Amino acid sequence: MKQKIVLIIAGGLGLLAFVLTHFYLEAEREKIFANARQVRVVTAMADLPAGTELTSDNLAVTTVFESGVGRSVIRAEQRDVLIGRVLVYNVRRGDPIQWIHLGTSLEEIDGLARAIRSGMRAISIPVSAETAVSGLVRPNDSVDILGTFSFTSPENPAELETVTFTVLQNVTVLATGQETARQELEVTAGRRRGSFNTVTIAVFPQEAELLAFAMHANSSLTLTLRNPNDVGVMDRNDPVNFDVLQRELPRLNQNRQRTLIQMRSN
Repeated sequence: MKQKIVLIIAGGLGLLAFVLTHFYLEAEREKIFANARQVRVVTAMADLPAGTELTSDNLAVTTVFESGVGRSVIRAEQRDVLIGRVLVYNVRRGDPIQWIHLGTSLEEIDGLARAIRSGMRAISIPVSAETAVSGLVRPNDSVDILGTFSFTSPENPAELETVTFTVLQNVTVLATGQETARQELEVTAGRRRGSFNTVTIAVFPQEAELLAFAMHANSSLTLTLRNPNDVGVMDRNDPVNFDVLQRELPRLNQNRQRTLIQMRSN
């Protein structure tokens, strides 16, 4: 009899401990998620293979924590936009539908504007293979911009004088042609890089004015590619013309050899 009582008491205590633990864990869970924001997103009602046309019958709306999904998920209020669109990737049942599943990038949705830092501006400049490091410049690269200008010689108004100097240094490339940094990642999936004749860069407003003038003046702009870890800025030198070229070449060659020897010894 005593053994039965002991077993009953032990079972009751175990049940009580289970209930208390359950309530404790629920309380802790509520504390953790009390300030977590929830959003309603569009999900797949069943397994949807690539090529499936989206309809109201194969889409559902689910509430999830915003921190658990990325920016590319499709919100409930955007559901009607999906009707009639075709998937280019498989989506499993219950998974959120994302723009990438439709073959659409965030840049196509938001535009390039969101990639521009506050206080800066995006401006496109014309380039060619020769002026854009043989077309090897890519989005997110850092470049310097050299300008070559032709104007009337102050000594002889009947002649044109040509000078070259560095216009801007350490400028971030936002896009090459219409290819942005996110679209550049698709290259690793087998898509070939396209050619381009413009480069879009991020500059400050006054620099944008300077570049706009340079593009409409009798000039050409050339990009030089930088190492991403090289953030140094060189002192501005005198504009290069034929006189400077003739005078400075010997000194520059000596400095170059001296610097290369130092680099090799380090």
